[in-house]
Amino acid sequence: MDRPRPFPTVAIIGLGTMGTGIAEVVARAGHEVVGIEIDDAAAHRAVAALESSTARAVQRERITESERGDILARFRTFPDLQAAADADLVIEVVTEHFEIKREVLTALDAIVKPGAVLATGTNALSVTELASHTSRPDRVLGLHFFAPAPAMKLVEVVSTVLTSPETTDAVTELVRSFGKQPVAVGDRPGFIADGLLFGYLNQAAAMYEARYATREDIDAAMRLGCGLPMGPLALLDLIGIDTAQTVLEAMYQASRDRLHAPAPVLKQLTAAGLKGRKAGRGFYTYEAPGSATVVPDAETPAEAAGAGGGRPVRSVGIAGSGTMATGIAEVFAKAGYEVVLAARGQEKADKAVAALAKSLDRSVAKGRLGQEQRDAAVARVTAAGSLDAFADVDLAVEAVAEDLPVKQQLFATLDKVCKPGAVLATTTSSLPVVAVATATTRPRDVIGMHFFNPAPAMKLVEVVCTVLTAEDVRATVHEVCGRIRKHAVDCGDRAGFIVNALLFPYLNNAVKMVQEHYATVEDIDSAMKLGGGYPMGPFELLDVVGLDVSLAIEQVLHKEFRDPGLAPAPLLEHLVSAGCLGRKTGRGFREYARR
Repeated sequence: MDRPRPFPTVAIIGLGTMGTGIAEVVARAGHEVVGIEIDDAAAHRAVAALESSTARAVQRERITESERGDILARFRTFPDLQAAADADLVIEVVTEHFEIKREVLTALDAIVKPGAVLATGTNALSVTELASHTSRPDRVLGLHFFAPAPAMKLVEVVSTVLTSPETTDAVTELVRSFGKQPVAVGDRPGFIADGLLFGYLNQAAAMYEARYATREDIDAAMRLGCGLPMGPLALLDLIGIDTAQTVLEAMYQASRDRLHAPAPVLKQLTAAGLKGRKAGRGFYTYEAPGSATVVPDAETPAEAAGAGGGRPVRSVGIAGSGTMATGIAEVFAKAGYEVVLAARGQEKADKAVAALAKSLDRSVAKGRLGQEQRDAAVARVTAAGSLDAFADVDLAVEAVAEDLPVKQQLFATLDKVCKPGAVLATTTSSLPVVAVATATTRPRDVIGMHFFNPAPAMKLVEVVCTVLTAEDVRATVHEVCGRIRKHAVDCGDRAGFIVNALLFPYLNNAVKMVQEHYATVEDIDSAMKLGGGYPMGPFELLDVVGLDVSLAIEQVLHKEFRDPGLAPAPLLEHLVSAGCLGRKTGRGFREYARR
């Protein structure tokens, strides 16, 4: 015999986009759903949305026509809170303002039966404070769904110090019955996913406001450099800039961390009514309010008209013999450039070219490259035991150890060896490019080309100009990036450039959450993958990158910007001191099987 369904009747207060999505999830799971919405038009839209989504499900053979009829029959809409009187669980998703939510929950407390549970859908306000305005704080909690609710797997279940364990357990089990992944969190603004996400979004907004990089380059950098589904500024437009400001204000009030203080541009856009997609304009301009289609505006980059006035590049020198140097050499060789791969000694250079050939063999085996293309690429690469072989190259790219004196010594050598007019590029990810450039007598010819690992697969190159870099050098690198099929983004010469300056504070904040015992490594990774669409959770990524590498980058960022919020988390420092560096040592935030 079937077990009785917990919470047979669920009321949803507010039938906007999120409320409608939650109503669909609950109705599909077999519960009676009471939708309460004072706006008649919004209620009709909610019904139409459910009819449309279930019709698509029938077309895709995910449900039958009979099942669709049952789902629609379980969803009823009403204009008054009194309709929630017999509900076993009430979920409010009204406007994210404390007074409005307090008023709704207080009214519901007087209407619903004594055993009913009240849930708030807030992602920024204090659940504890809202619960304290009811007569049943032990039966009040937060249920934070992610948009679009039917598709997103994560639900944060927010317990306060007043919530009874029985209430939390029952609601957590209900969330599982929806086919969702519940994550237990305590009551603080942003919880896990938004607590990490909005700090990152805020830093991206500040980066744009400072005119460090264009909106297009910031968004492309994070999509291509980190594999994120959307760039941060496009995501802010989707979420709603006013919503982001509200969440950040609540986070800042709780943390007093300057990284959470809303960037002034968010306040300015909100005050001007430019709240993102819903308004038709935010960081980008859209075809119409609510549209996802971006249209050109005054900030849209002009289309490149042919050659950009760069210097001719036919041959390329790559200095280094490690994974990055070998990968970059492979990229250039496949694109048709003659490549000199120089290492400290002929034996190291020969091994690097052999590694390059093996990588191309794997591409052939996977059907990504033809045998003739592979052979031609290998033939274009010459192994050299010293930098003297760079005498005739048009572009020299160094990919040696991330150590400033080492790079400066190498560039002093390139200055003597390379012909006049050759472009000299460093692949540094954290050191000041100008400090490398001034080791030469030709700093105008020096630029940063930050490739991402693995270079053959990753599409992004951060192009870093110093205050001394010549414009035709920048144009040259952009033309070369186009030929090697990489997406070039421009940024200034400061620590972290775009990607690392946004990525590593986010990773550091994740470590702080574990350090403060707010959430587990597993829950944080799940939250960011399921709630944020990230390809890897922050701790998976930290273990892959290497905790020592991550710590070094965070130290550079902290030293550059002097912001207390950027100080490396002590837990990260302790793990590095203990030799727990991630996958490469078999232990980081997780343990790994030794090979």
